[in-house]
Amino acid sequence: MDPVTRVATPIGQRALIITTLAVPLTGWTLHALTLHRRLAAERRDPLTGAQRRAAFERRAQRLLARHQKDSLVCLVDLDNFKGLNDTHGHAAGDMALAATGERLTRWAGPQGVVGRLGGDEFAVATRMGTQAEMEQRLAELMGALHEPVPTEAGPLAVAASVGTAVPDYLGIHALPALLRGADVSMYRTKHSGQYGWAEIEDLQAPTVNGRRAGRPGTALLERAA
Repeated sequence: MDPVTRVATPIGQRALIITTLAVPLTGWTLHALTLHRRLAAERRDPLTGAQRRAAFERRAQRLLARHQKDSLVCLVDLDNFKGLNDTHGHAAGDMALAATGERLTRWAGPQGVVGRLGGDEFAVATRMGTQAEMEQRLAELMGALHEPVPTEAGPLAVAASVGTAVPDYLGIHALPALLRGADVSMYRTKHSGQYGWAEIEDLQAPTVNGRRAGRPGTALLERAA
């Protein structure tokens, strides 16, 4: 037998075997990628790009546990969002939500996490430095959140209220309590154009089904509980 034939045959067989094995492997790879993308889509809000509540809470709590000395939690609520929808339409409202999600993600940076808790309410957990740096960054956030949103009909004026909770200052790193404190501080300064700082007593604010008692919608929740 020709030596070339004797060598080529095993090589061809090996190539066939490798190709045969690669077909199901490729199928599994595509299946895994599809599954990964589907799971990622389930964790992320498609309109704003923010994490859904459950995914946000998991990631935010891990961040707070790792960075107890230099982390910050913010609660963000768009001002008069219902009026915006009623006046300009739901398409404009969606654009405002999408812009808010993008602005918060850019502000939080690669080490932060942004969540859409529902409706026009967002939360952010991220790392910060000194108090002076926090104040500067929060001032930048307020400026970004008040920038008009470009639409086909022209710039759309928007505004947002922000409440902040600093784990190191408050001496607590449990996300539910920090969000409660941020919620209280946000409503304390709502429509003022300034952000609010949560104080220790804010952590004890009564809640109804996980939301601060007295905030819009909790009266109905309390009756239904």
